[in-house]
Order: sequence, then C-alpha cells, then structure tokens
Amino acid sequence: MASSARQYIENPDRRSDSRYPVTTELEYRLAFHDQTVIMGVGQTVNMSSSGVIFQTSNVLPVKEKIELRVLWPARPDNTTPLKLHIIGRVVRAQGNRTAVAIERYEFRARRRCDEPQSP
Repeated sequence: MASSARQYIENPDRRSDSRYPVTTELEYRLAFHDQTVIMGVGQTVNMSSSGVIFQTSNVLPVKEKIELRVLWPARPDNTTPLKLHIIGRVVRAQGNRTAVAIERYEFRARRRCDEPQSP
C-alpha cells in the first residue's frame, strides 16, 4: 500500500494544521461591496492557524468574505486583553456551525470599552 494511502487510513483527518478546542466569544461581520450586510455574535468551537469553526444562531452564506473579532482568552502579560481580528472566507455552514478559512489575522489590544461589563 502506498505511504500516502496508509497515512489517510490511519489518520482520516487530512488537515495540515492541528485544531485546538478554543471556546470563546466572537463577533462577525459579512460585507458585500464594502457595506455590512450581516452582523452577529457567536462562540468558537475550535481553531487552527488556517481556520476557525464557530457556532451562531444564523446560517451564513458560503464563499463570502467574513471578518471575525475573537475575544482572546489568554493575556500575554496578565493585564492587556486582546482581540484576534480575522479576515477569511466562509467555506462551510452546517446547522449552527460555520467554518472559516483564514486569509489574514492579527492580534490587537482590546480597548477598555470592548471589555465585557460586569453586572
């Protein structure tokens, strides 16, 4: 049996990047011709360096460009909250889960007004 076929049988998940079970809040925005059309909130299910799967109450259109703002759970210096800004494309939407292929991303410091308000 060829090496690549054996590898597929032993590991049917052929993704090149490992997925990590990161669960955190996010905001999303889809824009057509530079006008925001769909906005909402959701929660990540898992992430890798090349993709994100998240849950939302809306079914999102496949092949469309999307912007995600993920509230990053880790704080590098234990004080500065971060948001992960992602530009990508919706590659799959099934039920309440949406898969996004990441085209570009960057971490940004979260402003105080972005902080969740305590009750």
